[in-house]
Amino acid sequence: MKKKKVGISKSGFVKGAFIATLGIVLTKILGIVYVIPFHAIIGEEGGALYGYAYTIYILFMSLSSAGIPLAISKVVSEYQTLGYYNAKKRAFIIGKKIALLLGFICFLLLLLFAPWIAQAVLGDLTGGNTIEDVTFVIRVIGTAVLIVPVLSIYRGYFEGHRFMEAPSFSQVLEQLVRVFVIVLGSFMALKVFHLSLTSAVGIAVFGATAGAIASYLYLVMKKKKNKAKFNEKILRVNEPIITNKQIFKKIVIYAVPFIMIDVFKSLYSYIDMVTVVQGLVEYANFTVSDAESIMSMLSTWSNKFNMILLAISTGIIVSLIPNLTQSVVKKDQEDINRKVNQALSILLFFTIPMTLGISFLAKYIWILFYGPSQYGPSVLAYFIFVGFMIGLFTSTISIVQVLKDYKTVIFSLAVGVFLKFFLNDNLLVAFYKMGLPAYYGVITASIIGYLVSFLICIFQLKIKYKINYEEFAKNIVDVLCGSMLMIFVLFLLHLVLPDTSSRVISLLYVFVYTLVGGIVYFIYMWNTKSMKRIFGNRLSSKFFSFLR
Repeated sequence: MKKKKVGISKSGFVKGAFIATLGIVLTKILGIVYVIPFHAIIGEEGGALYGYAYTIYILFMSLSSAGIPLAISKVVSEYQTLGYYNAKKRAFIIGKKIALLLGFICFLLLLLFAPWIAQAVLGDLTGGNTIEDVTFVIRVIGTAVLIVPVLSIYRGYFEGHRFMEAPSFSQVLEQLVRVFVIVLGSFMALKVFHLSLTSAVGIAVFGATAGAIASYLYLVMKKKKNKAKFNEKILRVNEPIITNKQIFKKIVIYAVPFIMIDVFKSLYSYIDMVTVVQGLVEYANFTVSDAESIMSMLSTWSNKFNMILLAISTGIIVSLIPNLTQSVVKKDQEDINRKVNQALSILLFFTIPMTLGISFLAKYIWILFYGPSQYGPSVLAYFIFVGFMIGLFTSTISIVQVLKDYKTVIFSLAVGVFLKFFLNDNLLVAFYKMGLPAYYGVITASIIGYLVSFLICIFQLKIKYKINYEEFAKNIVDVLCGSMLMIFVLFLLHLVLPDTSSRVISLLYVFVYTLVGGIVYFIYMWNTKSMKRIFGNRLSSKFFSFLR
């Protein structure tokens, strides 16, 4: 008897969203777990240096590849739906050429202008990391920009065919290799070979390049093995003549808004990077060491937990783009309305209770991962709401982009970044004068910027595209009630359990609080039939049976 060959299979919207989200969540969990040993190895100063490199890296990644995988996914899905198979193949080839060119240009810019960027970040501050240190780590992480853009094209090609498993696994593989290099590399550099902290951080940031190479090779192999699946012709139509120039133009038109989304999101971090340390020192009487420590919390340590929330929104977006594009091509307004409401409902179903739960448990989570800290728990308790707002904003603006309302995309992004830039120092000073933590002003500026951008998008969807939010409103009321009930039960539990600064006890507390809170929330959502409205009868029944 012959063995059945295991290939890749297509996924519907909700199933695809779960698969994509699961892969991204696993990736982010790995990204959180590794920070325990990594923080112990490099400390706050090393964390700040690592954060400087990654903030710049994310900005240049946005320029070189952020919008391309989703654009390729959208173009491939569109041509696949119409039966234009030759154009679909050429779109993949053209996309790879664009990615290679952009990646190489961004790599050269990082290589040549790293000292100037480092000077802009640190200014005349002394007593912490030096301009030479920042220059070195920026140049090292710049090598990843050569690989990741092409890798993103492969992911977009798979997702455009609604093959979600392979790109999801590739992300997990990428993170596994990256974490291995980060932890082992930094440990060997400092503890075995006794190299400098800068060298250790340089090896750690090179993990991004190593992970990208491993993931790229996996997807190349997977595509080759499943060649027949990609070449399958479902429709038989007379394909019109579509030139490479037309395909290139379509990719660019689709990619630019996505790139703008990520560039503007990166600008939030860049604004913090060039203002927070200097602002805390100049306006709030922090030492350079403490200011850099807080900056490392915002850019690296607290941000790891925001990544879990962003993983959920990213997973939903990855599955939504090709499915929503299919509905747009078919001009099925009812299906567009249903998918938009379902996507936003699924997002809030998970992220609202997670945000409130992480904020409530901030002290124990921080002790568990990083040990006792003067500022860490208070930073995490508030900064997690930035992650929530980013996820909500990214999902809505991606929907607007799929519907080709590019003016709203650019306008909402520009307004949000302007508010962030204008409010950052002003709110920092205002919070300090009110006797509140000055860094809360910086976090509030981010929340306001993303919130205003989200509201612009949500109103435009209603006015221009007649999206009816009635079902979404019902779901969000239940989600909020379930989340508040969860927090109330956790508060009662907090009154019973004694406080602790022990890492082991904190682990136990996080587990107990999460288990109790999760049970309360899911039972409430099941009994109010909200889960059935959001996920459908069959999927919600399977999900609840699994939990039970």
